[in-house]
Amino acid sequence: MWRLETTHGRWAVKVPLETCSEEEVRASTAFHEAAHAAGVPTPQVIRTIDGTVFAPLDAGQARVYEWVDLLPPDATLDPGLVGAVVADIHQVVSAEPDENEVDPWFSHPVGADRWDRLVEQLTEACAPFASRLADLRDELVALDAWIEPPHQLRTCHRDLWADNLLSTGDDGVCVIDWDDSGPADPSHELGCVLFEFARSDPGRARDLVTSYEQAGGPARVTRREHFSMLIAQLGHITEIAASDWLEPNPRSPSRADSAAWIAEVLDEPHTRSKLLALLEAL
Repeated sequence: MWRLETTHGRWAVKVPLETCSEEEVRASTAFHEAAHAAGVPTPQVIRTIDGTVFAPLDAGQARVYEWVDLLPPDATLDPGLVGAVVADIHQVVSAEPDENEVDPWFSHPVGADRWDRLVEQLTEACAPFASRLADLRDELVALDAWIEPPHQLRTCHRDLWADNLLSTGDDGVCVIDWDDSGPADPSHELGCVLFEFARSDPGRARDLVTSYEQAGGPARVTRREHFSMLIAQLGHITEIAASDWLEPNPRSPSRADSAAWIAEVLDEPHTRSKLLALLEAL
């Protein structure tokens, strides 16, 4: 992401890691634009004069957004602000979600066999985090059993971590990076947001949900299966970070990058006890 300053203003220029087609980003961009039109605090999408999302570059392609000054990620943002903006996102209507486009990344477990194979490979390769993942193996397998298919499909952001829901420094927040938007259960997404911005703090969890409901949010987190997206997404993040450590690639060329990525889960794991405590708080 680059900041481009021109006589017409400041713009955020994003160069994708991989080349994409207009069709691949059509639905996610439409949802982003619908959210912006509905008043969700998010940078405006800037299209080319031909109406396309991407503009060609010598080295690939770029897309452009309105520039917004943002503070670094902060999971301790005001939970009331977080709850209200997530409620606004969940009330945005764009295209009718297609159940055939539900992404396994957000809805399927990793599975015991895959966890066992990863632990075995990492141990053999002397990965510095191998023993920590091995200690967490039973917990991850037990969490996989909680995952249910999405029941009430809407188009959701699907990536509402603190990296993408950021403070603007003026008592406001801004939502960025809508590329992973797609069909999901809003209750599952709210479960992700609760863990990210409340963790083990029951007061923050209640404040977030109260604000969400008062702002008209349609989702409710009332049972352990509502953490399905959280479990699936963090499971796949752990899986891919471990795989990248075993075989570095252009996405994660350094083993240090992969180790730092997996540490985000291992340092503060989403255990059953933590998730059940959040439910009890609500």
